[in-house]
Amino acid sequence: MADCSMDVTLNKMMEVVKGQVAVNASTSTDSSLQLDERLHWRSVVDSNMDIRPRSRVLTGGRIVSAFVMADLGDLYYHSELAFTPLTTAAAENIGPLDAAVVETLRDVVRAELECQVCYSLMVDPLTTTCGHTYCRKCVARVLDHSTLCPACRRPLLSMRPGVSTEPSNKRLSHITNGLLADELTARIVAIQEEEATDEEGLMPLFPCTLAYPGMPTFLHVFEPRYRLMIRRCVENGSRTFGMMMYNTHRLPQGNLGRSQYMQYGTALHISRIEVFPDGRSLLETQGLYRFRVLEGSLVDGYHVARIQRIDDMPLAEEEAAEALETSGPEPDENNFEAKINHMSTQALLQYSLDFIQQARSRSADWLHERVLAAYGQPPTDAANFPFWFASVLPINDDEKYKLLPTTSVRERLKLTARWIKVLEEARW
Repeated sequence: MADCSMDVTLNKMMEVVKGQVAVNASTSTDSSLQLDERLHWRSVVDSNMDIRPRSRVLTGGRIVSAFVMADLGDLYYHSELAFTPLTTAAAENIGPLDAAVVETLRDVVRAELECQVCYSLMVDPLTTTCGHTYCRKCVARVLDHSTLCPACRRPLLSMRPGVSTEPSNKRLSHITNGLLADELTARIVAIQEEEATDEEGLMPLFPCTLAYPGMPTFLHVFEPRYRLMIRRCVENGSRTFGMMMYNTHRLPQGNLGRSQYMQYGTALHISRIEVFPDGRSLLETQGLYRFRVLEGSLVDGYHVARIQRIDDMPLAEEEAAEALETSGPEPDENNFEAKINHMSTQALLQYSLDFIQQARSRSADWLHERVLAAYGQPPTDAANFPFWFASVLPINDDEKYKLLPTTSVRERLKLTARWIKVLEEARW
């Protein structure tokens, strides 16, 4: 019983079991058994103690009599027992008695094995530093919101967020597996079904800021719902979530209506994560691809969505569009829109690269070395340059967002050319 002193759940359970055993021992009929201790000699030798096997005559069946003998202090921890019925009635009653005790113990123990966070049978029980036990995942969820024990409100500062390295309560696990194996299996299956996701398109979403393919995004995650979301992304191995821009003007977003976030976003992969003791985390992510949200919902407070990946149009279509627009006579030099429509894709890219070079010669703040260290040098690839440019350029996010649904490299470069025109006019 000394092992239970720091474990609230186990201590309460043993009190309940002891009371039930006392009832069974007092009400049992002729069920006298002789209990003979069988020592585990290796443990005896290792203990350096003079231990001799003991015997007792008790009633109540094998389970009850073994508990009583242990409670009296007459049973060594590593010993086994041999049971010998002393009467014919005892031999006949021993099986039914044990079966009845097991059923009774299932009933009385069940309530003590219920998690006080999810109010279901505990799965992978984890005992806190203050002695209270909950499901491992429930402790992790609690730490997303608070550092206090739900039962006694004592600080759990020594427990890391996610509690993946904390040891399970093996004693309670053995009791649950022994008495409630079928219910435990059903509970685990139910949890797996609840957490199952559709790998073909269901993605967790983080409405926060703009992000682009191939570009890094740095995040400080502190809200409990998104701490949970990020932890799940890491635990399931995908390390991927969708970054969305806020729909600040509440504009209609297709089938989503006036949703909290815009319809187009970027899938981000977590390349580095630093988790702080209070559950906050710093993320370094890399943009993977763009997508459109088809339908969204909420899971545990954060957004998830079925998505459709957005890829650029085939090269043949891109070249055909360029050939059509660049044919014909040269436009009026003063007609900027006609001028960029007539420029080749490579000329549009060069126009932007020349602007970058001029801005660097003027030591523009937005091209500071710290910025270039984070986002790299301007790419010479026409498909990626607009995403890099939007990542470093100090212009309105509503303008930058226009890159996400655009499937033409040429059209993205036209957008960057228009931004440059606005910036140059603002300088003068």
